[in-house]
Amino acid sequence: MVQGVFFRASTKEMADTLGIKGWVKNESDGSVLILAEGPADQLNQFLSWVEKGPSHAQVSDTEKEVVDLVGYSNFKIKYF
Repeated sequence: MVQGVFFRASTKEMADTLGIKGWVKNESDGSVLILAEGPADQLNQFLSWVEKGPSHAQVSDTEKEVVDLVGYSNFKIKYF
């Protein structure tokens, strides 16, 4: 559940810092869905950060799935 911890904004900031492309969005059940692409080292750093989240967040569980590359040009917050 994500509320009031700026998870999406912090995720975008971290993605931009690491050169990760893709998107982040809140799901209707309160979870967060992230699609991320990037070089392996930066992607691993990003995934490690996601497992902790921003300073006021408490991440209880993460699931990872490998999918085909899309070739995103940036990282954005999706609202729908």
